[in-house]
Amino acid sequence: MRQRDRRKRRVETRENRDRWMITYADLITLLLIFFVILYAMSSLDTDKYNIVTGSLSETFKSGSTVLEGGDGILDAGKTPVIKPENTDTNLNTTVEQNQNADDKTVNETPSARELAFREQEAKLSELMGVITHYVEENNLEEQIFVADKPQGIEITLSDRFLFDIGKADLKSPALPALQQLSGLFSDIGAKISIEGHTDNTPVSSASHYNDNWELSGARALSVLRFFLDREGLNPDNFQYAGYADTQPTADNTSAAGQQKNRRVEIIVLRQLQEGE
Repeated sequence: MRQRDRRKRRVETRENRDRWMITYADLITLLLIFFVILYAMSSLDTDKYNIVTGSLSETFKSGSTVLEGGDGILDAGKTPVIKPENTDTNLNTTVEQNQNADDKTVNETPSARELAFREQEAKLSELMGVITHYVEENNLEEQIFVADKPQGIEITLSDRFLFDIGKADLKSPALPALQQLSGLFSDIGAKISIEGHTDNTPVSSASHYNDNWELSGARALSVLRFFLDREGLNPDNFQYAGYADTQPTADNTSAAGQQKNRRVEIIVLRQLQEGE
């Protein structure tokens, strides 16, 4: 009996001792399978892969395969729809470009008013050049002054050149210069203002005029009458005024200043202003 028990214990002990071999064999088998799978994945047969994917494409009759990231069988036979990117942005950009093009065309094309302004400036510039040349050619720099002012071309004539002291009748030496001006004014197409000015010295009792207001107005009127009655210019293009000593250009405390203040100004007015 004891011998049987001993034999039984020896068999059980031997079986327990050999169990680790089963676990080891399983581990080796799993490792072998793992490496076989890795090898199979690393050596892909591209030719067979292309054949399979091509066969699927022919079967489903679609332009692109599912395996290659295509639309798949559900989209087969449908006409692809191309969606523009950023439709609103593109539309706004197109509208803005068209608007900018229109604005550029408008800016580059001068308006009728701008063309008229340019024509007016060209005439005034030509007028100033002709008068300046006439003054220099006839040595009248001390009697006639020409300036381009904001209101127009200002032609200032000294009272010594036009009148005797305290009188408003034009002197004969001044007539050729006024006749020259009338020829320039005939087709200038602008309003011409004739303005008389005096110094602050009261008129003498022997004068035909009560004060400097009457004297300055009468002198401006004499120049106007020359243009209208003797030269036949259009009266609609003229205006005149007398300002006495209210608009001096120099100090009335000196004789030289008073001489500058006694004058007649003929202003060819600008009818159009830039930017209006």
